[in-house]
Amino acid sequence: MTKRKRSVALLMSFILVATSFGGFLGASGAGAQDRETLVFGINAADIGNLDPHYASATQDRAIVDMVFNGLVRFVPGTVSELEPDIAAEMPTATENEDGTQTWTVALRDDVMCQPSSETEAYQLTSADVVFSLQKAASDDTSNYASAYAGWTVEAVDDQTIEITVETPVSDALFLPTIANYSGGFIICQQPFEALGADGFITNPVGTGPFMFQEYTPQNSVVLAANDDYFRGAPALSGVEVRFIADGTTRELALQSGELHVAAGLPEAQWADRVSEQEGVVVDVFGVGEVLFLNINTTIEPFDDPLVREAIMLAISREGHIALSGAPVGEAVYSPVPAQLMEGGLTEEEATEADVNYEQDTARAMELLAEAGYEDGFEIDLVTSEMDSYRLNYEVLADELRQIGVTVNLEVVQHAAMHELIRQDENALTFYVAYRPNADVYLSQFFTEEGGVTNFSKYDVSDLVEEARATTDSAEQAELWKQANINLQQDFAGYGILLVNQVYARQDTVDYGHELNAVINLYPGIDETTSISGD
Repeated sequence: MTKRKRSVALLMSFILVATSFGGFLGASGAGAQDRETLVFGINAADIGNLDPHYASATQDRAIVDMVFNGLVRFVPGTVSELEPDIAAEMPTATENEDGTQTWTVALRDDVMCQPSSETEAYQLTSADVVFSLQKAASDDTSNYASAYAGWTVEAVDDQTIEITVETPVSDALFLPTIANYSGGFIICQQPFEALGADGFITNPVGTGPFMFQEYTPQNSVVLAANDDYFRGAPALSGVEVRFIADGTTRELALQSGELHVAAGLPEAQWADRVSEQEGVVVDVFGVGEVLFLNINTTIEPFDDPLVREAIMLAISREGHIALSGAPVGEAVYSPVPAQLMEGGLTEEEATEADVNYEQDTARAMELLAEAGYEDGFEIDLVTSEMDSYRLNYEVLADELRQIGVTVNLEVVQHAAMHELIRQDENALTFYVAYRPNADVYLSQFFTEEGGVTNFSKYDVSDLVEEARATTDSAEQAELWKQANINLQQDFAGYGILLVNQVYARQDTVDYGHELNAVINLYPGIDETTSISGD
């Protein structure tokens, strides 16, 4: 079955299946009835795909993070430190005589795969981990296969695996690929095969602190505490994730006490106003998601570099940043954000390389005329209903109108937008994303191996491969910077801004960790999260 079929388009086909699972799983401890369920209002109309190897929308990443684990994990509340998760200890690497490198991973012996409607709970073994990593590495079963190219994964025994990579890599490149993020989430083999790939879209089964219980389309996903969790039974009885795409509705529900946690608006003004409400705490934290523009270099008229340059000269970073305001929004000068990682371009570096394009509508119109579009042209674009996309597309439409380009903008559900842009429906694609390092940003969005997320059809594979082949971190960073320069010189991609996360909570909610940055783009809800007496 193709990836297109494993998409939100199938969700309604599985409503009966998904809802039949409701109530099958639940908190198993005797004290479950004494714990509270945290009600979490998220900025989305529905789920997209809860298979972690496909999950890309923010709501999907949040749910997946509560259900699954990685071999290692980012220390809760940070993105700068990793620690063992399913692994018993941090993996070690050995250089082989044939030039390859082998990473050995020992597994904990107390990790249980959750039960499902088709399978009983059982102890996770190396067979599950091998299955999961091989699935993550396949274009047929994962959106993140490019991160695992050239891997060979084998079970040494029931509690040990070996991962051999064709070219030696540093800890900084390897460890994030097996962490609790995207393809690094470990899927248990038995429930996946029993439910089937399509069933798994709406019925995820993992090893994490919470278990899938019920899905009501366009309304909610309910998770129950996993009292057999290897880190201990959760302090909550469960989590109810409610889909509320309208920001005002989420805010009112938080004020009334209907929600414990709500996704805020990515606006400094909103954060300041809501933080003044009694009993409410507003958290502004990383990681900042980068908004960057991808221009499809193969679709007319954007196959003409003059037209692509005109588009970039129409854009005002300040106009997009104004949607959020500081400190929520801040400028970036390449798709890889220099503020967050090595390999991105600072303002000074982008200016020196002549890829810091200031808005110049007069010059943009001259370029369009030179390309044969003196009277402009018209394009159709789709956008998500989520503010982070819709508002920026609306600003872009206004910017392009000023140079004679008419944008017909259609608003669709977030999951539908993700499906459509992967079918090249948008010649101009905004993408909002955080990735753990420059290699992942570049390989997923600007190489052939990136597949459906190479929206620009532009390739910097040579520089990405050269960077992977060196263990010199300074040289690696320079190669990544050159890749960012190249793709902006050729007007294929353009970094605009990053937007930090904004969430509000009742002051009775304790996430259980300091909130500096969370890689899965929500505050991080786990076994330590609690609600004190109201």
